[in-house]
Amino acid sequence: MAPPLDKIRVFLSEIKFSHSVFALPFALASMLVAANGLPSFWTLFWILVACVAARTAAMAFNRLADRRFDAANPRTARRALVSGRLSHRFLALAMAGCALGFFFAAAMLNRLCLVLAPPTLAILLLYSLTKRFTDKSHYVLGLALGLAPLGAWIAVRESFAVAPILLGGAVLLWVAGFDILYSCQDYDFDRKTAELHSAPKSRGIAGAMAQARRCHAGALALFFLFWWWAGLGIPTLLGIVAVAGLLVRQHDIVSPRDLSRIDAAFFTANGLVSVAFFLAVALDVWMG
Repeated sequence: MAPPLDKIRVFLSEIKFSHSVFALPFALASMLVAANGLPSFWTLFWILVACVAARTAAMAFNRLADRRFDAANPRTARRALVSGRLSHRFLALAMAGCALGFFFAAAMLNRLCLVLAPPTLAILLLYSLTKRFTDKSHYVLGLALGLAPLGAWIAVRESFAVAPILLGGAVLLWVAGFDILYSCQDYDFDRKTAELHSAPKSRGIAGAMAQARRCHAGALALFFLFWWWAGLGIPTLLGIVAVAGLLVRQHDIVSPRDLSRIDAAFFTANGLVSVAFFLAVALDVWMG
């Protein structure tokens, strides 16, 4: 039996904990705009707990739900659950614990957060099943991550608003676009598996990449609308221009004939997108 610390390290690697960088900076950017600066320490703390717990629960469920497909796919056959380095029981307990942590964090924020916590978690968990019946699962993943800015806004103001909905829509399309690109790696496997659906399987790799470009063009439009609606300044505008450059670069380094650099596009460019946006908004709010 692996020592507990080793098992935790394997678990964090299995759920790609470092990928929290994709949605969390957008949640924090929304929080800063909603609070017109930093909120209280405890509001910030429980927002962080809620974001990390919800994502971890969703990733643990994803590994459990996709175990059979992961075992058959050469790209994912070495994952910890498939190889036996983690057990079903461990992942199920981790998922349940993180779900409870998410509900507790929501309750500590405000009543509206708690009311919205169950449907939010349902969307995050059920995303893992959507690939079985629709090629639009990329957009469901985008919705799951796009809820983060809206949730952070509600955590601060306990109300809905147009600005975080625009930002959430931008995140939805941004995530859907890069998930479509990433799923091109599984094109051959998906074609052989009648139970799975994806944009590359439906449209071919070239068609899927064109769809990803449209998603990212729509995301940029919504980022600009968010900037305008929220009344933000030059730093955020420059941040969005930087995001545009990173997205163009992402599409530049992959092609239907060469998928070898998709990992670089996925991890590096998309991580920089969210961090660059957050830093620009943080500077904007600080200067304002």
